[in-house]
This record gives sequence, C-alpha cells and structure tokens, in this order.
Amino acid sequence: MTQKFRCDCPITSALDILGDKWMLVIIKQMLIEGMKTFKEFTESDEAIATNILSSKLKCLEQYGLIKRINHPTNKKTKLYHLTENGLSLTPIIVELALWSDQNLRDFNPIMRQSDELESMKSNKEEFIEKLKENYREKLATA
Repeated sequence: MTQKFRCDCPITSALDILGDKWMLVIIKQMLIEGMKTFKEFTESDEAIATNILSSKLKCLEQYGLIKRINHPTNKKTKLYHLTENGLSLTPIIVELALWSDQNLRDFNPIMRQSDELESMKSNKEEFIEKLKENYREKLATA
C-alpha cells in the first residue's frame, strides 16, 4: 500500500494520512479507551465496518503509528499498540477534544462532559503527559 501525497505541504501530507474520518478515531480508541484487538474496535460505539477497520489498521501500521503483534496466549488474535510516533499524536487528540467541547457542544447536545475533559481544560500539558505515561505503563504490564 503506497500512499500518494498530493503535494509538498506538511499539513496536506499529514491530512493525506490522518484526514480520513477513521484514523484519529482508531488512535483515540487505543490511547484513551485502551482498545487493542480487532474485536474491541468492531464492538465500539463508533461501529467501524470490518473491511474499513482492516484497511485503516494496515495503513497506520505502514506509517509506523501502530504495531501489530501476536497475542501471547492466542496466536490467532493480533494486538495493536501505538508506537512512539503514534503517541506523538496525543496533543492533537487533546486539542481536538478541547476544540469540539468549545465549538460543537451546541450542535451536539449529547456530547458528554467528563472529568477527563475538565482535567484537559485545567492543565492541558500535564494531561497530555499523564495520558502518554499511562499508555506506556499499560503497554509495559500487558
């Protein structure tokens, strides 16, 4: 799977990979919701189709944002983990959450209010570092 980039613009190049409606959702699910198996992704509220999920996971792996490994006790099950490059998207995920809370709440009245969102608002940088640290710790103990 070779990606053809539209132009030499760094923003457009990033969007060529991450601008699809599913890519950041999958990264968010891994980072915040702790999802790591194909089954967990397919059973999520976002309801991504299996063929699309498979394609997006392959793309994320190709660009070094996630890695796929065999489950230690079930070789048929694959585990997906964020790489450091994938984790480096954490500030973008947090910024999107804050932007959405500030600008889309009136359009989406069912948008949840959470302790995490309040923590992001009160100290964004600390929240980002803690989120990455927690992810790394869970990965190390898995």
